[in-house]
Amino acid sequence: MMKVYVMLLCIVAGAQAVALFDLFVEEWNTFKLKHGKKYLSPIEEKFRMKIFMENKKRIAQHNAAFERGEVSYQLELNKFGDLLAHEFGATYNGFNKTHNAKLRESLGIRGSTFIPPANVNVPPYMDWRKHGAITEVKNQGSCGSCWVFSSTGALEGQHFRKAGYLTSLSEQNLIDCSHKYGNQGCNGGLMDQAFTYVRDNRGIDTEKSYPYEGDDDKCRFKRIDVGADDTGFVDIPQGDEEQLKVAVATVGPISVAIDAGHDSFQSYSKGVYYEPKCSSENLDHGVLVVGYGTTEDGVQYWLVKNSWGAEWGEDGYIKMARNRYNNCGIASSASYPLV
Repeated sequence: MMKVYVMLLCIVAGAQAVALFDLFVEEWNTFKLKHGKKYLSPIEEKFRMKIFMENKKRIAQHNAAFERGEVSYQLELNKFGDLLAHEFGATYNGFNKTHNAKLRESLGIRGSTFIPPANVNVPPYMDWRKHGAITEVKNQGSCGSCWVFSSTGALEGQHFRKAGYLTSLSEQNLIDCSHKYGNQGCNGGLMDQAFTYVRDNRGIDTEKSYPYEGDDDKCRFKRIDVGADDTGFVDIPQGDEEQLKVAVATVGPISVAIDAGHDSFQSYSKGVYYEPKCSSENLDHGVLVVGYGTTEDGVQYWLVKNSWGAEWGEDGYIKMARNRYNNCGIASSASYPLV
């Protein structure tokens, strides 16, 4: 009788395992179809499916911790769900700080000093989207060009404040034409060097005239298509979140570099992102701070525009922890163009 009982248990367990596997395969096929995933071989697909399964487990564990009130943000299986964190970072994070000090010195690149306005009380909440200074969320694709989207976003905001209308500027122009300033196109670059190129070039073309390709190409800048220009840039004091807040409130959207090399950032969905493993020095991703605020629960945040499409995060944005010891280096390398 006992043998029969054990046999029945084994059959039930086996049936449940098969049902769970079938459910997982169905989820995997849905993921591939939704995001247009195609792989070079069955071996690669098995490898990606294994990563997908591990990411799914990690995200479920994190979201359970969110439900228990242990973390302040949620994750989701987005279009990057079949990628490891390190290969994701190598493809999508393109802020290249290598030899930055020597490079700036050799090229004579120097930012102006940020002098906060006197006798001004900055508001407790700011969102430049509501003032019309922010273009739609863009998508860099599989090109390490985050630095150009951060650069154009800051310049679009300053041009809006100067001219009174919003113009989408060409990221491809910066990818193709600013190499002599130390930028490396889809292999990374720096926002300050982009601002310097625009100054010396006396302008950057519009997005409409010079559309984004997501790849390195030859320079095709046309002066007749210039959408904005600048006269240099200003660096915010390194690591000073209060000064960054003043700049965002009184100047406009600010270019910043962050440490985005964690699977938690890759899978961010909503809430206020705080990553204890983040570095304030090892920065790998350029983004745009467009505002700040405090949640109903009293959690302070920066409102940050990313360049991974509107389907990532909160419609392409992320709320990042504010006044938590410069988490992820949000204020370590902040600047904006002068117009």
